[in-house]
Amino acid sequence: MLQELAEKYRRIAIVGMAKNAGKTTTLNYLLEEAMDEGMICGVTSTGRDGERTDLVTGTDKPSIYLEEDTIVSVPVQLYNLAEAGLEILERTDFGTSLGSILICRVAASGYVQVAGPVINAQHESLCEKMMEYGAEVVLIDGAIDRKSIAAPETSDAIILSTGAVLSRRMSSVVEETAHTVELYSLPELEEGAAREKIEARRDEDQIFLIRDGEVEELDLHTGLSAGKLLAAKLDDAVSHVFFPGAFIPGTIEGIDPRMLRNTVFVLRDATRVFFPAPLWRKLTRWGMNTQVLDGINVAAVTVNPTAPLGYRFDQQALIEAMQKAIPRIPVIDVME
Repeated sequence: MLQELAEKYRRIAIVGMAKNAGKTTTLNYLLEEAMDEGMICGVTSTGRDGERTDLVTGTDKPSIYLEEDTIVSVPVQLYNLAEAGLEILERTDFGTSLGSILICRVAASGYVQVAGPVINAQHESLCEKMMEYGAEVVLIDGAIDRKSIAAPETSDAIILSTGAVLSRRMSSVVEETAHTVELYSLPELEEGAAREKIEARRDEDQIFLIRDGEVEELDLHTGLSAGKLLAAKLDDAVSHVFFPGAFIPGTIEGIDPRMLRNTVFVLRDATRVFFPAPLWRKLTRWGMNTQVLDGINVAAVTVNPTAPLGYRFDQQALIEAMQKAIPRIPVIDVME
């Protein structure tokens, strides 16, 4: 799988839908594939990964074993904890609570605790540096509370890790995962005058309309209570509404369903959508049109049929149900 992904993408983020969904196991699976293929990987994280015990829950965690020549980011305070031999290539200006980030080459294989910057722009720069040092593809282990690691400016594609930990009901696990994949697969706004006007102001922290082809500013900086004002503003002359921040149910509360069909709601990317699955399905049935400036490539979904509480799903049944719900995305059980 990794060889095929590396032909399309340079930076791949592994995004977990919950703790113990198999995110780090997925990383180790890809690293084993890299070893078999003779590929040089870069490895970084949006949190701290590779410690044998979860610092929050006290439960066991998968360790990260890195082969020689792997390029890895390690904070200063974790450098001496590495069981692998690490050659320091560069001490960066990227700071963390564990000290500045070191870019290292693995000189002798072994276990490593990995961490990276907390700012997306710094992650982008770090990945570029890793590739300059020889990494063919960079794998980003995403912290569970950092949904933004899926954002396109940080990674070229994501692998979504899910599993039994989400619910004791397999149907709920499948539904929630399929909903996330659906959101991440929102279409990009097509090229044209509307996109040009939105792109020119995409970094402004303000909601605005495009009415009769021209930008109309609104005295709104958040979607929390935007619905009532938008309901009064939307008419047949409004083609697009741009939201710079979160897109939530309150954003469209009170809007005439006909306007939901006639207006394109535009977001920077799909990580900003926070709708429960049942409401999202109802709104899309009504014809709500939501598009993004930057799409997210969901390269694969990995499933973990076992939950930490001891219950588990039938592995084949889970894979078949997930594949039926998201037929265009490869589904893999990395636990096998």
